Amino acid sequence: MSTPVTLAPAIARASAPAPRGRLHVVALVVLFGATAALYLTGITVSGWGNVFYAAAAQAGAHSGHAMLYGASDMPASITVDKPPASIWLMALSVRLLGLSPFAVLLPQALLGVVTVALVYVTVRRVAGPGAGLLAGAIAATTPVSALIFRYDNPDALLTALLALAAYATVRAIEHARVRWVVLVGAAIGFAFLTKQLQAFLVVPGLVLGYLVAAPVPVRRRILHLGIAAAAVLVSAGWWVAIVQLVPAADRPYIGGTTTNSFLDLTFGYNGLGRLVGGSGNGTLGSGAGLLRLLAGITGLRMFVGNTGRGVAWLLPAAFVLGAAALVLLARRPRTDARRALLLVSLGTLVVSAVAFSVMAGIYHSYYTIAMVPALAAVIAVSAEVVWSRRADRRVRVLLAAVVAGTAVWTSVLLLSTPAALFPLAVVVLVAGAVAAVLLLGPGWAPGRSRPVMASALVVALLVPLAASITTAAVPHSGSGPTTSYASAPDVTPSPAVVALLERSGGTDWAAAVDGSVPAAEYQLASGRAVMPIGGFKGIDPTPTLQQFQARVAAGRVHWFIGSDGEIGRWVVANYPQTQVGGTTLYDLTAPPGQPAPGQVPGAVTPGARQ
Repeated sequence: MSTPVTLAPAIARASAPAPRGRLHVVALVVLFGATAALYLTGITVSGWGNVFYAAAAQAGAHSGHAMLYGASDMPASITVDKPPASIWLMALSVRLLGLSPFAVLLPQALLGVVTVALVYVTVRRVAGPGAGLLAGAIAATTPVSALIFRYDNPDALLTALLALAAYATVRAIEHARVRWVVLVGAAIGFAFLTKQLQAFLVVPGLVLGYLVAAPVPVRRRILHLGIAAAAVLVSAGWWVAIVQLVPAADRPYIGGTTTNSFLDLTFGYNGLGRLVGGSGNGTLGSGAGLLRLLAGITGLRMFVGNTGRGVAWLLPAAFVLGAAALVLLARRPRTDARRALLLVSLGTLVVSAVAFSVMAGIYHSYYTIAMVPALAAVIAVSAEVVWSRRADRRVRVLLAAVVAGTAVWTSVLLLSTPAALFPLAVVVLVAGAVAAVLLLGPGWAPGRSRPVMASALVVALLVPLAASITTAAVPHSGSGPTTSYASAPDVTPSPAVVALLERSGGTDWAAAVDGSVPAAEYQLASGRAVMPIGGFKGIDPTPTLQQFQARVAAGRVHWFIGSDGEIGRWVVANYPQTQVGGTTLYDLTAPPGQPAPGQVPGAVTPGARQ
């Protein structure tokens, strides 16, 4: 935990704090220390988290070939269903620290601290140290942050890279220097190598902010956007080119596709398939999916269920305050930095909220983690702009409405959290009422500023922080973790089977199993490579029966676990079975039709060859 905390003094020096610099550094140490504690304390409560990606990190730590492609297993038979950038970090951590849940999850926690730091320096640069601290606190305490920065899904790296892109955009807008423009493109490119098309949801906001505010003529602004686009292509395209140019026989199968094509994965399963729905790998949905796409523009999904609990606490306030701040800044020069950051961040919020609301395919509430840096920036910058005009009674009325409304909205969202958090509604409602009364009172006395700010901070941060602590305290598992606060079941493979796989030397794969998740569980537990048949959903057409037969004939696979599908039926018909710990296995190294060790001699498996 000492590593992220020590970032604070360096960031403070680089940012040249205001006259009360010592107090500001203390506040930074508290912010980063608390963030590190929230993300690192008890981080292994979720075990491996998403075993699908944990097994890929294990494979990458053992094999550079598997690491390059993000393969599920050490011999690299198939990739995970995403590009490998997040796998690279986890694999390096496992290689350095050894295989353990802590080594797999540590990079995500550190990325969380880095994200909070990037949000802080971005906002501080345009709106001052106070706004920077507020933005960092919001980013750290939004519940979906406490979920994903302690979990091994790719979204932690995606969010950090998008926060870096926003920071680089602000720096590029200041002086229109090409090096910052290139950094923006590189960050987006590597974000694409993390989670493909979701990386581009921030692009409209970034483009809008730069086109409006960069201090150079329009032609040069357009040229710089072209340079940024080229940087995206280079930083993402090198890996895509490798995958596309290397013969399929010399690389893993691209998981999540029916065509073994990364482009199919990009525009199908992880592209339009997510947006308009469908079944299988990249198959688009029917007209019903398109109708849902059009109907979803209402954005209701952002405010209900797990999505609401994860990110929506300050979302209404962000849209109201953001719009008000843009109005108040309307007469500022075109290059005004605060307005530029608001355009960048509001653009990201709007595009992301619409995209997530209309998704008729696979959707998980944790996707909204990518909105958190923009949400924090909008709240902090717009609050600074609006608060600076508090002498105007109309502005105070607006502030009172936002604070009181947020208190009420927070109390409503609290109804979907554990009952232990319900009493916080009283605290938040009282704080909101106090702030509203002070703001709406006759005249304006400077002495009211501190109690109003304190009350507003209670309304904004208290319940999200409590919800984040609750989220961090319980285990989560699977491909779709949520901030529902319910403990996930602990699923472990049979110890007897694991022990058998540990003793199964001399083959490339200790076993082959139907589906990536069961294969990952056996691989993580045994330390031996396990071949996933059919990929994550079990429907990827790999390996084919002929490919599997060739691997078995070459003595590369020891055991088969399962009996479904074409491969399973062939194994059942040709190889002897044995029962280990209540699990049926088939020994692929035994002569076909001969009893495997532990099988009762003379016993015949139904359907087996005699």
